Amino acid sequence: MAEERAETAPATAATTAPETTTAPPAATTSPGEGELQPPQHWTEQPLNDDDDDDGDNDSALGDDAASSTASISSSILEYRTINGRTYHSDRGSNQYWGANDDLQNETLDIQHHVFTLSQNDKLYLAPLPENMKRVADIGTGTGIWAIDFGDMHPDTEVIGTDLSPIQPSWVPPNVQFQIDDFTQEWTFAEGSLDYVHMRWLIGCVTDWNALFQQAYKALKPGGWIESFECNGFFESDDGTVTDKTATAQWGIFFREGSRKLGSTASFSVVRDKLQRKALEEVGFEKIEEEPIKIPISGWAKDPRKRQVGQFSRAAIENDIEGAVGFMATQLGWTKEEITVYSAHLRKELRAGKVHAYYRANVVWAQKPLN
Repeated sequence: MAEERAETAPATAATTAPETTTAPPAATTSPGEGELQPPQHWTEQPLNDDDDDDGDNDSALGDDAASSTASISSSILEYRTINGRTYHSDRGSNQYWGANDDLQNETLDIQHHVFTLSQNDKLYLAPLPENMKRVADIGTGTGIWAIDFGDMHPDTEVIGTDLSPIQPSWVPPNVQFQIDDFTQEWTFAEGSLDYVHMRWLIGCVTDWNALFQQAYKALKPGGWIESFECNGFFESDDGTVTDKTATAQWGIFFREGSRKLGSTASFSVVRDKLQRKALEEVGFEKIEEEPIKIPISGWAKDPRKRQVGQFSRAAIENDIEGAVGFMATQLGWTKEEITVYSAHLRKELRAGKVHAYYRANVVWAQKPLN
């Protein structure tokens, strides 16, 4: 297993082990295992700006191009509307919890930059061959990964699939998008793909074995699969993420909302090591993985980690309401209560005193040649 990339300060290199900066307060619960505070916990707290001095943060985030969206067909624009935001239709077996409107799509594009930075500017880590005929990006979102990959490999056909037609119409000639539900039977012919890429499927997969089995079937012998996943909760190495912080509450929305919906999709994919387990059981070989810690604000001392944290904060702050809104609504929260919680989380992120991060894990493996 590759050495985990540390995200905590101070760090001198990408692989330096985290160093505790302050004595942690008394432990309460394990990360992601606390109790959800009621809405009144947030509405009764003042939202002053005394602590919002940006602490260790830096607002110089650079410019991100606005995401471009286009309709593929009006017949498939069937969305749920909650608190004025659109979400994927509840038809079929899809489990996706995030909004799918322009604001959330901007967040996905910023998140793509976060993930690429966290991989040292690489789109993938699998040892892919030079000549690939066909590649699939499952759960492509805005299609930005597929477009970047298509630009890098102009002779490779790249197909991105997603539940919503939110991808741009102006794309490289070797890139196309299809509306599909990856939890259903895949439409790719058996043994037709050289590489299957998946990313950010957290909270959407109820059966990782079944998902990877579909990929196994679609891959050619010797083809590669790569999965980039994250935990849906934040933690810290110095005890600054405590149970009642807005930062800690983030992950509990997803855990409790998922339970309320009766979903078995995991928001602790990395913690539970679901990727490697499923790949092994399906029959993939040469399994490698790269664990990563992604800070959610600019508190890290290492310049690279600080930059990752700055963009990660931008992604979260851009649309907290669209990220937690669906699950919070299932739990009985009003739009106004969600807005107040979101303001408290933004306040914590900007203050830079909570040294939070989330764990990600990149796993790649090969289908046997025989």
